[in-house]
Amino acid sequence: MDVNVGIDDAAREEISDHLAHLLADSYLLYLKTQNYHWNVTGPMFRSLHLMFEEQYLEIRDAVDEIAERIRSLGYPAPGSFAEFTGLATVKESDGIPEAMDMVRDLAAGHEAAARTARKVVTAAEDAGDVASADLATQRIDVHEKTAWMLRATAA
Repeated sequence: MDVNVGIDDAAREEISDHLAHLLADSYLLYLKTQNYHWNVTGPMFRSLHLMFEEQYLEIRDAVDEIAERIRSLGYPAPGSFAEFTGLATVKESDGIPEAMDMVRDLAAGHEAAARTARKVVTAAEDAGDVASADLATQRIDVHEKTAWMLRATAA
């Protein structure tokens, strides 16, 4: 069945593509944050362990919203690690970094996700897709605030 939500096909495809990149960044950031939650050690163990858990749970919920927005625009959501690693600007980390390196790495990941979300906002606003623009704007707010908190922790 055709999608007729008031956004032309080319715009829906472009927005969905940007959302797929945001989904990939978010999923890799989720995985990385959960990995760091499991493997953090050192004097700040408890506070970082709990902070990372809060962050990965928030991202877990967001990936579902992003994927469902892609589907509502009429496109399949990427769902494999191969697809995610091909689309993401957030990269996996090798090994288990020291605690403050984890914090800095996650800050950079949240900043990257915010930049990706800005591309969604631009494409969505150009097409009058307020739902995708709103979703991406909310993600920017979360990623920027989380990056700030992580930078403050690593200072």
